[in-house]
Amino acid sequence: MSARHKARKRALDVLFEAEQRRLDPLQVLARRIAAAEPPIPEYAVTLVEGVVAHREGIDEALSTYAQGWTLDRMPAVDRTILRLGTWELVHNDDVPDDVVISEAVTLATELSTDESPRFVNGLLGRLRDLKATLEV
Repeated sequence: MSARHKARKRALDVLFEAEQRRLDPLQVLARRIAAAEPPIPEYAVTLVEGVVAHREGIDEALSTYAQGWTLDRMPAVDRTILRLGTWELVHNDDVPDDVVISEAVTLATELSTDESPRFVNGLLGRLRDLKATLEV
């Protein structure tokens, strides 16, 4: 498992916990950093901070292009994976778009429903195609 994959998984854990417990993701992140052994990867911190900073635009894009699905109707894990993937697609040029989508699909395969990988792949693929026009 690559270091970036582990970082994505740690970021997913933080964002998922914050949503489920209705806490500020940055406070959850700070607690995890203080208690973490091994340390939280720097890329996980970047991901959480990026999603938090751009969440409104990310959620708007997901709501707009998730045909037939509202954010509330999506499984919570899928919603979190999609937020991470959307942030990476739009705001991190260091990672190729296909790698972002592949990693998101892998997380969905590992952690969510049987239908989730196809859903995540399709929605992130659509966002990749529209990336230049997104205001996220």
